[in-house]
Amino acid sequence: MNDEYKLKLENQLCFPIYASSRIITKLYKPFLNELNLTYPQYLVMLVLWEIKHITLKDLGNKLYLDSGTLTPLLKRLESMNLIERERSTEDERLLFVTLTEKGENLKSKAITVPDCILKCTNMEISDLIELKKSIDLFLNKISENL
Repeated sequence: MNDEYKLKLENQLCFPIYASSRIITKLYKPFLNELNLTYPQYLVMLVLWEIKHITLKDLGNKLYLDSGTLTPLLKRLESMNLIERERSTEDERLLFVTLTEKGENLKSKAITVPDCILKCTNMEISDLIELKKSIDLFLNKISENL
């Protein structure tokens, strides 16, 4: 592979992933506006709808985010009364994030979001499942190097 080929935008793996991420976030925006959530806040809520009580560290690991990025998101969600943050009584280094009743109730409104996004993709669900499997494998492989 020659050097000129290596530096062409069309040959970069990072670019279609980056562009796809930005477009997907734009697709979500109108649906998440109805929930009064940003995309990163929605991701936090997805984790909490599945796991009602989780440490900040475990939440960060699931979302590939550090505590410095998560803290402002969590403060905003807490001010909206969707979550609660509480230090462990046994180990003050541990911060727990817990879904509130209001946060749990938001789940019933959010349940339509994945179907709306699926329609926006104009792709077959089977193709999207295969794409997700490939992306998950890729993410797991590259995150091993961090």
